[in-house]
Amino acid sequence: MTEALEKETENAELSMGLASKIFTIFIELAQNMMNYSKRMNKEGFDPKGLILVGKTKDGYYYVYAQNIVNKDDKDKIEKKLKKIIPLNKEEIKKLYREARKSGKDAHSKGGGIGFYEIAKKSEKIEYGFVDAGDEMYYFQFKAVIGKA
Repeated sequence: MTEALEKETENAELSMGLASKIFTIFIELAQNMMNYSKRMNKEGFDPKGLILVGKTKDGYYYVYAQNIVNKDDKDKIEKKLKKIIPLNKEEIKKLYREARKSGKDAHSKGGGIGFYEIAKKSEKIEYGFVDAGDEMYYFQFKAVIGKA
């Protein structure tokens, strides 16, 4: 991942600032996926997930992730994202600072501080849940970051 971003910045196709945002979002989503995977393993479920970085025809970079979550986690994630998505950047920064000071969301499952971090660095967030049966859901998440 880092090598690919370095190559893009060397070729002047990608600024260091944009590369940093992509990398931060990638890491946040990977941590999110690992947290849910640990829980799924404890429940005897084989977790699966993916993360990819892409670029649209219009030149916008995005990070897409998908992993399996249970119903409780789905509800927590959805509640958090419904709260964050309509906010402007200043409102997101304010909630992020409050969450960091309180420590309440710092390491919680269900999208703690990580979703605030992603929202601060993204231009747009899209998400959805697809029923996978047995009260399990595919959580699909896309953060559109910016244009090169």
